[in-house]
Amino acid sequence: MKPYSRIRAFREDKDLTQVQIAKILLCSQRVYSNYERGDIDIPTDVLKKLAQLHHTSVDYLLELTDDPRPYPRRRASR
Repeated sequence: MKPYSRIRAFREDKDLTQVQIAKILLCSQRVYSNYERGDIDIPTDVLKKLAQLHHTSVDYLLELTDDPRPYPRRRASR
């Protein structure tokens, strides 16, 4: 697979355009397109937003695992 191919697959599965995702991420369509093509690295904060948006883990987006399920969230300490 090409780098970051999973973010494109998630976007297409939800029938969203690059422009729509870019608005959610507060970036331009051009920047988001560069993310999908792997032309530029995706910043950590953007990866976290994408993982939350697609209900998966950053590790899955980065192809470090083949399990798309998100990790359980930590409970807030009291």
